Amino acid sequence: MVMIKEVKEQINLPDGVTATLEKHILTIKGEKGELSKAFPHPKINIKINESAIEIQSENVRRKERALIGTFVAHINNMIKGVTEGFEYRMKTVFSHFPIKTSVEDNYFVIQNFLGERSPRKAKIIEGVTVETKGEETIVTGIDKEKVGQTVANIERATRVKNRDIRVFQDGVYLVGGK
Repeated sequence: MVMIKEVKEQINLPDGVTATLEKHILTIKGEKGELSKAFPHPKINIKINESAIEIQSENVRRKERALIGTFVAHINNMIKGVTEGFEYRMKTVFSHFPIKTSVEDNYFVIQNFLGERSPRKAKIIEGVTVETKGEETIVTGIDKEKVGQTVANIERATRVKNRDIRVFQDGVYLVGGK
């Protein structure tokens, strides 16, 4: 097994973004809000300097190296979320029965999907906003995981069962994001 002596990664914080670390919970605050996430690992240390977050580990094996990269990606997503936010665009597609979509409480409601009488519902996770404008649906939020899970819930709610999916291509599909 190959062991690397030491690995150090540094993530610079943009202006207006602050970070605090208590135990293994990293909290990042920005103009759009605040996100917290736990990063527990006995071999990986996270430190906060004036304008940067340092992730370091000694005597690193392959798994720790991969986990450091994962920590860096999660922290970068948290920083992007509190500064810019995340937005996904979805499109309602139908050819057989006109689909009507709406938002009720914390559910995305799909009515008349494939002519069904009862509406299908997809859960909107807390902290995510969903807007419908005709055939376009916009899902926004500051936590990338919650926004992505909400989009997945909506796509899963319109999955076609017991029909040929080459013919019945109706549904609500992801078409773009930023």
